[in-house]
Amino acid sequence: MTIILVSLGGFLGSILRFYISIKFNKNLIGTWIANITGSIFLAVLFRLHLTNILADWTWIFLGVGFSGAFTTFSTFGNETLQLVLDKKYLKAITYVLCSLSVSFLFVYFILYEI
Repeated sequence: MTIILVSLGGFLGSILRFYISIKFNKNLIGTWIANITGSIFLAVLFRLHLTNILADWTWIFLGVGFSGAFTTFSTFGNETLQLVLDKKYLKAITYVLCSLSVSFLFVYFILYEI
């Protein structure tokens, strides 16, 4: 049953990720939005799961499956590398720092400050 839940969640997460990519013309902002919102969503789910508010099957479906497919580290890495290869160093550094810092700040706040 776990594999089915992960698969169904991943199916939906990947479709939404693809939709966002199309809406933002496969631009960096689409990846950034998916990764930031995915990180926030995953942190909320994780907190709910840790406090036994979220059932195991829901965590597996939404946390592991959906969020795992929705966020995309490979695209983030590829886009960053492309910026470096295009000698857009400042943009690459800004993209990486902004992506990581915003994600970490939101996740920290959700997990430890609420």
